[in-house]
Amino acid sequence: MMINEYNTYQLLKHNTFGIEATASRFVEFSCEEDIIAFIGNGFYGKSLVIGGGSNLLFVNDFDGTVFHSRIMGVEVVEENDDDVLIRVGSGMNWDELVAYCVEHGWHGLENLSLIPGEVGASAVQNVGAYGVEAGDLIERVEAIALENAGKRIFFHDDCCFAYRYSIFKAEEKGRNIITYVTYRLKKSAAFKLNYGNLRERVEALGGATLGNVRRAVCEIRRAKLPDPAEIGSAGSFFMNPVVPAPLAAQLLSQYPNMPQYPLADGNVKLSAGWMIEQCGWKDNPHANVGVYRHQALVVVNLGSATGRDVLEFAAAVVESVKEKFGVRLNMEVNVIS
Repeated sequence: MMINEYNTYQLLKHNTFGIEATASRFVEFSCEEDIIAFIGNGFYGKSLVIGGGSNLLFVNDFDGTVFHSRIMGVEVVEENDDDVLIRVGSGMNWDELVAYCVEHGWHGLENLSLIPGEVGASAVQNVGAYGVEAGDLIERVEAIALENAGKRIFFHDDCCFAYRYSIFKAEEKGRNIITYVTYRLKKSAAFKLNYGNLRERVEALGGATLGNVRRAVCEIRRAKLPDPAEIGSAGSFFMNPVVPAPLAAQLLSQYPNMPQYPLADGNVKLSAGWMIEQCGWKDNPHANVGVYRHQALVVVNLGSATGRDVLEFAAAVVESVKEKFGVRLNMEVNVIS
């Protein structure tokens, strides 16, 4: 059995916030059979399944077992003239998958370029950017149940995908280890360029091709977001709030420059980053924690911040936005306390 198992394991390199924390036990595996055997041999106790750690905030040490997939590879399981179905190991780096798809001429994931993390987390978080969400393209998710080591398959509708949401954050939270995710991608152009200044950047690069869309997204993200290797962060710390249209209209009458994005269901998505910036947080760091100078939606570790420092700062931000705009922000980051 090819399982790597460690006791009292340092998690610093497994969370992009750069928070020092340890796990009582750390288990890494590279195939389904190994993790099935490990769980089947009598695993019990508190557990946490992680990917690249780009959406984690450790407030305390984790008194339990942390599982991390190293299942790699991309397998074409079905292909026709119009689309291709690929089955991807949950431990594969997300951006490497996007690059692989672009290189092979498969359309769908290019707007999700440069998002940190691993493939398994794309199904949990329903990662999204520039008008595209991973859940739109996920056909099925394969997992191993922690309770009994049984294989499980969740088809698209089973996953209940919504904005930054899936069943793996609700009823199925903490119950499974995702091993493979299957995506259905297109072979012909299906570009979505109407979000932000993406179309303008693509045109500046020579027009809409898979490569140009990926390059444009990477350029925009690098300009707005910190490199976790240099500045600790978890990417977008807060979710963009979705509010009823009447409230959005009222806010727009008070703040004519407020960015708003009407949704198909009649509600309106607001920019959390814009509201945070209007509350003055770019110039008001607290106890080694602040917001990123180029994107206020991103909370950053400015030095040796603890998880509790970050939580206290986030609470202050939430309170200020609620007081000024009457809108409550919800955290996107997964707090491990």
